[in-house]
Amino acid sequence: MTRDEFDAFCGTLPATTHVVQWGASSVWKVGGKIFAICSRWGDGDHSKISFKCSEISYAVLREAPGIVPAPYLARAGWVQLDDPAALSDTDIELYVREAHRIIAGKLTRSKQRELELTQRDQ
Repeated sequence: MTRDEFDAFCGTLPATTHVVQWGASSVWKVGGKIFAICSRWGDGDHSKISFKCSEISYAVLREAPGIVPAPYLARAGWVQLDDPAALSDTDIELYVREAHRIIAGKLTRSKQRELELTQRDQ
């Protein structure tokens, strides 16, 4: 998944905001809380996607080839794709959608109402 494809997908999720920070990282948030990041490292267009995981997904994914605990965020249950082929685009979308649901679910009820997030949307 390219960075443009990542950004396009994340933009379809409910109540998201996008900022470029930490150099040139594409950071996606819901309710001001980060759920997914796409960074460029090294030469060329090698992007590294990171996202929040459930405890079970984190335990499974961190053991998969090409996926590592995300630097600085691993203690919060984040993984990073070091190899762009570690997951299919469809799987990345599923995990990022789940990351959005997890983070949106941690928002206060009043914030969820303000953002018009319902169980159906998450």
